[in-house]
Amino acid sequence: MAGGDEPKSAYELAMERLRKKDRDEGIEERALTPAEREAIAEARRVAEARLAEREILHTSKMRGVLEREAREELEQEYRRDRERIISERDRKIEQARRGGK
Repeated sequence: MAGGDEPKSAYELAMERLRKKDRDEGIEERALTPAEREAIAEARRVAEARLAEREILHTSKMRGVLEREAREELEQEYRRDRERIISERDRKIEQARRGGK
């Protein structure tokens, strides 16, 4: 098979469907500005650092706790913190994509 006759991967097919759906809904695709790219990269760097810090603190706390109930509570707290950090990161990325600060 040559050129454009090659079979598409499931990923490529899914992306085509999403682009078509966006076009049908009137959502236009545009390139990100350098400032938007930097804001997105910064949001990801900050979130990654916060997640790493939270993991280190969690691991440290878990070493000192032997009771099952206390460990479960620490796990739940850790999961909530991770979800909050990820949610905040995603919100900042979406805000940057829309061109806002």
